Amino acid sequence: MSRNLDISLLRTFVAAADHGSMTVVANILHMTQSAVSQQIKRLEEMLGEVLLERGKRGLVLTTAGERLLASARRMLALNDGIWADMTDRRIEGSVRLGVPYDLVGTSLAPILGAYSNRHPEVDISLVCRSSPDLKLALEAGDLDLCVMEEPLGTTTGECLAIDRLVWVGARSGNAHRKSPLPVSMVADTCAFRPTVFSALEEDGMRWRTVFENGSIDATTATVRTDLAVTVWLASTVPSDLDILGADDGMPELPAFSINMHLPKGATAAAVELASYIREGLMRPRQVAAE
Repeated sequence: MSRNLDISLLRTFVAAADHGSMTVVANILHMTQSAVSQQIKRLEEMLGEVLLERGKRGLVLTTAGERLLASARRMLALNDGIWADMTDRRIEGSVRLGVPYDLVGTSLAPILGAYSNRHPEVDISLVCRSSPDLKLALEAGDLDLCVMEEPLGTTTGECLAIDRLVWVGARSGNAHRKSPLPVSMVADTCAFRPTVFSALEEDGMRWRTVFENGSIDATTATVRTDLAVTVWLASTVPSDLDILGADDGMPELPAFSINMHLPKGATAAAVELASYIREGLMRPRQVAAE
């Protein structure tokens, strides 16, 4: 007697395995935490195996879960591939895409490359600004699609990923030991700025801003030369820089969400690009080690 696996259950299971947290999966898949738990339980009952257990750092795969994960990924890829092939259509036009400075090269470059190869007739205009500035541009109708970094729970957009906000300094550097603390921010409208300075104030630390000119390369240079520290999402930290934590005397910072905003009535080109971004950013992200 044949049995059919529920693709949605497998998708929830893979997301839970990748992120290790029911709360994160609930945010990403726009479900309640109880709904995520119920879907995992349904899959376990269907297969007669316990797939995930709670560990000290979140959800961990059981032996049965590890066995299922690779097959689940293949099935999801096949499902999504069939869907794409059967619904593929010629898309033309243009898309004005807004992206924060730090996500362009680290996260979106391969996604945009894949989209461009699949839909060469679409012209993409990339607008790089701080998230608050991108939000204003989107509200003014100057963008067709936007990715923003925002504090958890404060968005009307679609949550694609949740990442740690971390302090970053030069490898074996000393800038974080200086007082006042030299801080380099990409722009004075940076989405992280209020959170960072609030954390410093609560910790009783004095600071001074070193560089704010809208250039991610210039900010990176000031950190690499040990002139200042900065803050980035953990997954965007270059491998040659250090993540600084409580042991280095730095105050703890909250997590941020990476959210996508697609206005109502968006063009087919923008909707398709949103699909590529959603798929690319919901995959597990390589996070720099602490």
